[in-house]
Amino acid sequence: MWAPSSDPSKGFQPKFPLRISINRSAEATGEVRRRRRRRRRRARMSYLLPHLHSGWAVDQAILAEEERLVIIRFGHDWDETCMQMDEVLAAVAETIKNFAVIYLVDITEVPDFNTMYELYDPSTVMFFFRNKHIMIDLGTGNNNKINWALKDKQEFIDIVETVYRGARKGRGLVIAPKDYSTKYRY
Repeated sequence: MWAPSSDPSKGFQPKFPLRISINRSAEATGEVRRRRRRRRRRARMSYLLPHLHSGWAVDQAILAEEERLVIIRFGHDWDETCMQMDEVLAAVAETIKNFAVIYLVDITEVPDFNTMYELYDPSTVMFFFRNKHIMIDLGTGNNNKINWALKDKQEFIDIVETVYRGARKGRGLVIAPKDYSTKYRY
């Protein structure tokens, strides 16, 4: 917006002072852009998904769903592993909304389940169906939870579909579509 200046010799001047950026090298400018993108990406990850702020809210979320799978990510919003997992969860939430619902729980805010479910890892994803914890055999030896960040969205969707189908059939332990053991990796 331009407005006439009080000094007639200056003519029209901008109402707000213009910000003139100092020329930076392409590398520095690229780094600034990357940081901004990371901040935007982090900001959208966990804030798009519903948080549960008490043990009662967690119990109610598990009890209230009769037909859909309840996926709960236990961890910290500021943790890098949780941020990676939250990005995948936020990306697939719309795709799986017909048969699964996703919640986030901060384990320092809600410590009620830390000893019960042995929540000692930075990020833990657990599955519940009709008030029952559904275990999943991923080939890692720990059948209770996923305690690492999955990076592939389709991989997570496949796991959720497998867990949902097994839970609908009444199974308490479901075998994952992919083996995540390190047995054959070099």
